[in-house]
Amino acid sequence: MTRILLLGGTTEARRMADALAGMDAIYSLAGRTAQPLAMPIPMRIGGFGGPEGLADYLRREGITHVVDATHPFAARISANAHAACDALGLPLIRLVRPAWRGEGWLHVPDMAAAAAVLPRDPARVFLAIGRMHLSEFAHLPHRWLLRLVDAPTAPPLPRAQVVIDRGPFTVDGDLYLMRRHGTTHLVAKNSGGAGAEAKLHAARALGVQVVMIDRPVLPPRPHAAHPAEVLDWLHHAPADLGA
Repeated sequence: MTRILLLGGTTEARRMADALAGMDAIYSLAGRTAQPLAMPIPMRIGGFGGPEGLADYLRREGITHVVDATHPFAARISANAHAACDALGLPLIRLVRPAWRGEGWLHVPDMAAAAAVLPRDPARVFLAIGRMHLSEFAHLPHRWLLRLVDAPTAPPLPRAQVVIDRGPFTVDGDLYLMRRHGTTHLVAKNSGGAGAEAKLHAARALGVQVVMIDRPVLPPRPHAAHPAEVLDWLHHAPADLGA
């Protein structure tokens, strides 16, 4: 019997959950969003306690296949899934959106490098990185535009304008937002996906300098760009590879 764990938190994961409706599958969410959207399959919320905790969960729940549809920058859970599945001999596939490509971007490997390439003099920066790493930019003198899914309980950065919104976004909407803020620089993680790409088109139209944080390098695994490819893999990937 096939029993699937879907590691989610992305638009691709929601589409994958729709594709798995009616199958024996569980949707796992880290719990960083205050009001997660309802899913057509059972959901669990919270961490696992590292690779050993994830392996214990997989064994206890009788999971036979794992689909990692987490964010391209959720490197820790992806590495934990890799380690846990290797330990148990379970097949794992990564459902990940293609990365963005553009000209004239400043490519950097991480948040610290992104902060380092921003101007030393005050600028107006659209910091489109979510809320997890904002503190790494707190020492800079800029005026910040932040777009977050949930309202912060305290000011996340000095001199910050916070917009609460959930994608997908439009080019017209991002043009209006960035013009109103007078944005000169855009810092973004290369998460890919059409729903968040509007800000890049808006930045190009306005001549805004893009600082693009490249994706972390993950262990090699089978990967897919669409849920249909994952369904095909599920029909062909053997369970209990370590048996």
